[in-house]
Amino acid sequence: MNCDKKLSMNTPSTSNAIAPEIGLIIIGDEILSGKRTDKHLPKFIELLNERGLQLAWAEYVGDSPERITEVLRRAFASGHVVFSCGGIGATPDDHTRQCAAKALGLELVLQPQAKALILERMRDVALEQGLPYEPDREDNLHRLNMGTFPEGAEIIHNPYNKIPGFTCQGQGHGCVHFVPGFPVMAWPMMQDKLDAYCQVWGVAPKRIEMSVIVFGAMEATLTPLMESIEKDHQGVKVFSLPSVDHPQWGKHIELGVKGTQGSAQTAFAALKEGLKPFNTELGPEMVR
Repeated sequence: MNCDKKLSMNTPSTSNAIAPEIGLIIIGDEILSGKRTDKHLPKFIELLNERGLQLAWAEYVGDSPERITEVLRRAFASGHVVFSCGGIGATPDDHTRQCAAKALGLELVLQPQAKALILERMRDVALEQGLPYEPDREDNLHRLNMGTFPEGAEIIHNPYNKIPGFTCQGQGHGCVHFVPGFPVMAWPMMQDKLDAYCQVWGVAPKRIEMSVIVFGAMEATLTPLMESIEKDHQGVKVFSLPSVDHPQWGKHIELGVKGTQGSAQTAFAALKEGLKPFNTELGPEMVR
């Protein structure tokens, strides 16, 4: 289940390397109920942008074993690199480890490196609290469940408290990296894994987004122009974001392009030129 090895074999380690699509799964009833606001999605996008990478998709799922298993089946079959946040603890509402095993058709086993790290953490806590180290105590034995992963899984080191995450690869070559739901643990783990991937993929060209505010136009009217820009500028995506009650600009369409810096700039110039026959009023331009 070595996702890194697979990618290094199939992806040239140059600045022209093309990274696979990247997805994010966020697990937890607390997010869907509104008890907690998700922080993983914006942070993950930030981590990707810093490395010239882009998020292809994201999915939220509650603490339903059936739904989690189905989401993971799709991820393992996707051929994508996917990060999954949450549900890898050992409480009754943590189902991710079990669902990953079911989605892969594998048994859960106590991973030797994970066991050693969890025992090390127990020893550290006992020392900090001035208590005896008792690995055979019932609650400590239960903690070892946090190291039971689908057979063949590899660990992801956790610099915060040593309790590892894990990585599995499906038959469809989707690589899923499982990290805790706590940002203080999850974010450094995701960052380290992305940095490792970038050693394989090389540094991706910086991607930018360029847009202009358009007044007095309808999306349907602009669609042929948008389609022609995408056709003529490979690798560029055109987007439109209509608004009817913007506090600053009122009714308008934000029309723009996304792509690598050079291709986006060329496509954006063509987009503005293509708007001229429509006799629309143009507002501010933005670069992100």
